[in-house]
Amino acid sequence: MSEQPAEPSRVLVIGDVMIDLIVRPEGALAIGSDRRATIFSRPGGSAANQAVWLAHFGLNVSFVGRVGLSDHAAQTEAFRQCGLAPSLAADRERETGRLIALIDPSGERSFLTDRGANDGLSEADIPDALLGQADHIHLSGYSFVAPSPRRAVRNAMERAGRAPVSVDPASAEFLREMGPANFLEWTRGAQICFPNSEEAAVLTGSADPEAQIAELARHYPLVVVKRGAEGCEAGAGDQRWRAAAPTVQAIDTTGAGDAFVAAFLAARLNHATIEDCLTRAAAAGAAATQSIGGRPAPPPAAN
Repeated sequence: MSEQPAEPSRVLVIGDVMIDLIVRPEGALAIGSDRRATIFSRPGGSAANQAVWLAHFGLNVSFVGRVGLSDHAAQTEAFRQCGLAPSLAADRERETGRLIALIDPSGERSFLTDRGANDGLSEADIPDALLGQADHIHLSGYSFVAPSPRRAVRNAMERAGRAPVSVDPASAEFLREMGPANFLEWTRGAQICFPNSEEAAVLTGSADPEAQIAELARHYPLVVVKRGAEGCEAGAGDQRWRAAAPTVQAIDTTGAGDAFVAAFLAARLNHATIEDCLTRAAAAGAAATQSIGGRPAPPPAAN
């Protein structure tokens, strides 16, 4: 008899859903006047993007989030079309979160964020069944910013049981706002932390890459730092691993970190080495910069 293929790992992602308005001005902003620009509307949210990328990489993904009531049916169907199982709460008072991303000519972006319904996520929105079925639970750092979602995800960590938890800090500015020491305390018990260079600097108070890894490794069993064009590195105790970033001409860096995290987790859950996880993650992050928006580019339409 032939051996049956292993079932894909079951990942539960909890966090933010956003509608992204991506703006590419044709030059510097003309304060008080007009500037021509190309404007795109795309589905977004760091956690939502990561969930879609995880499904794209072949994992069995469930996603928990909160959206405005008027968007609930459309958002639910959109996630299903991406190959994952959504469990979305419908908020009757807040609209779905909105984000404006301003993209400069280098592909770097700056965000204006309205968290909307995300700030209403509650413990009741996270079903026990999904927590119990998960092989891995991934959390967005944005969920720790406001009191209600913070209680919800901290409670989920306590209810996670055997499933390991990973967290992406998600925003250096929000880390400063909530306080790095608070974030480290609130995420105590997470097995993997995925900061980028700026977030690692905020969390540790150091600009030195090795000092960042060493300090964060005191709090998390595995630390994976995204350093953009400088590549990426991971640390566990005294062990260190590094991978270079592919050379690409970025079109839009929105979602590159989300693709990176998803590729790393997908590889790790398929028992790849840390070196291989980093290599795959760096490749995925670079590839994500080649299209507009934070999620996998849709397949070309059939003729």
